[in-house]
Amino acid sequence: MKRPQFLTHIRPRTWVVAGVVVLALAGGSIYWFGFAVPANTKSTVAAPITTAASLTTMQKTVDSDGTATPTVNDSVSFAVSGTVTAVPVAAGSTVTAGQVLATVDTLSLDAAVLQAQATLATAKAKLATSVSDSDGTTAAVAQIAAQTASVAVDEAAVVTAQSAVAGATLTAPSAGLVTAVNVAVGDVISSGSSGSSGSSGSSGAGGATTASTASTSTSTADFSIVGTDSWSLSLAIGESDIANVAVNDQVELALDDGTAFFGTVQSVGILPSTTSGAVTYPVVVAVTGDPDGLYDGVAVTAKIVYERRTNVLTVPSAAVTTADGVSTVKTLDASGTAVATTVTVGETVGNVTEILTGIAEGDEVVVVTFTPGSGNSGSTTERGTRPTGMPDGATFPGAGTGTNGG
Repeated sequence: MKRPQFLTHIRPRTWVVAGVVVLALAGGSIYWFGFAVPANTKSTVAAPITTAASLTTMQKTVDSDGTATPTVNDSVSFAVSGTVTAVPVAAGSTVTAGQVLATVDTLSLDAAVLQAQATLATAKAKLATSVSDSDGTTAAVAQIAAQTASVAVDEAAVVTAQSAVAGATLTAPSAGLVTAVNVAVGDVISSGSSGSSGSSGSSGAGGATTASTASTSTSTADFSIVGTDSWSLSLAIGESDIANVAVNDQVELALDDGTAFFGTVQSVGILPSTTSGAVTYPVVVAVTGDPDGLYDGVAVTAKIVYERRTNVLTVPSAAVTTADGVSTVKTLDASGTAVATTVTVGETVGNVTEILTGIAEGDEVVVVTFTPGSGNSGSTTERGTRPTGMPDGATFPGAGTGTNGG
């Protein structure tokens, strides 16, 4: 076969140079792919990390969540009849206990007081006459007794009428934020026509009727007042945990944004309820102080602390292995070599384990992490994975059975 004509004009020396270049490129490729670039199949290697055994506070909690509710949540209404003459507050106003919310005219109320006083005066006059004219007979004595009782009734009527006059001024039973005002100047108020019907109301300041807004109501109260500096939290605790909860237990609370605050268990219900087949007991937590960020209905997480121990020696649970009932940790000797040390473990809470015997505070223990080979893209680090060679069935306390990293 004849070579192309242009090849016949290439000198031998050129052929030699070209051959050398080809061999150099081939050798470089073999070195790069065979030695310089790590194989993606490189096995996992152990990267020992040490941490010191330390004293800490271990606690057990019952966890739940609920919503914040203001302790003060009053519905306030007039307990007397009349025409509204003044409403010095508006929705959104902040009031103090005893501050005037509204007034009604007292014309008819004053007249009632005068009438009651006149009736009482007449009854007293009759009683005085009967006493003066008494001849000691049974009939005379009976008449005096009847008139004495009548005077007592009329005196009570005067007190009631005077209380009604006082009730013409409606005042706030407690401090808080006025969230609703349902009366205006000129409105005619009929006694008993407003307020929460069917609720457990009580007599408030100024003769007002107050009722909890949590009760079923069929009418609108004249005013609604919500406290802004005192809060509580209602929790539902499962039947398996309720035995651990007691009044005055400390509660660690937090909002979704991480804001932390505290409270105490105020009451523990003894009657359970069932929701979706789960039995729960009501627990009320009183919030300590007036933390920022609280408002009616905000979600709150709660940890009820029912056991707390201080100065407990602990290590990360990932540093402890247990096989055949024997627990060990690896400590570093003087040369920096990891040596297995037998320990007695106590309780495991969260990601730490209590150490009763075997090591002391400050001893460095090895927590092994496993890092995939550097040639692997997207590699991750796993903490607490069972080391290669760890006996099958060996476990990290509180962390289940490890998986072999080999």
